[in-house]
Amino acid sequence: MSVADIKKSSDQRMQKSIETLKSDLSKVRTGRAHTGILDHVQVDYYGTPTHITQVANVTLIDARTIGVQPWEKKMLNAIEKAIRDADLGLNPSSQGEMIRVPTPPLTEERRKEMVKLVKTEGESAKIAIRNIRRDSNESLKKMLKEKECSEDEERRAQDDIQKLTDKFVAEVDKLLAEKEKEVLTV
Repeated sequence: MSVADIKKSSDQRMQKSIETLKSDLSKVRTGRAHTGILDHVQVDYYGTPTHITQVANVTLIDARTIGVQPWEKKMLNAIEKAIRDADLGLNPSSQGEMIRVPTPPLTEERRKEMVKLVKTEGESAKIAIRNIRRDSNESLKKMLKEKECSEDEERRAQDDIQKLTDKFVAEVDKLLAEKEKEVLTV
């Protein structure tokens, strides 16, 4: 493995940490309806746990209501039960062939809890990024010890990895600030 490979690997792994954070933050509920809230809900589809998006069409009806239209009419009750049991604080109701899922407005106390959750997610992402930096630096030291690179190369590479780390930590802070603002907006 070369110094360039270590840098590239670090960059890719840090980018994956950012993508994971974005995914985790998208699941944090704000006052608005968001179809992503239901992405991880599993429905019992003929004895097999299946994602809701594979048995129904999930759409936004308006800013505070999600519409779930099952492809099979007999799945209506199973989907409604799955949403209710998912512990998301949502109360779906059937209307003909469609399930309406209103998202209740968040209280001030709940918003503050959500901000704490967002900050925890962000801290986890920063820890992951710093662990990647540590692993990369250890690989560089190992290369130096085995005389696969010079001290100057190792030092430059560590500086580059630190710059990468700083860039991705700043990205995490930016994402957290955006999500915090979104959560606190009434």
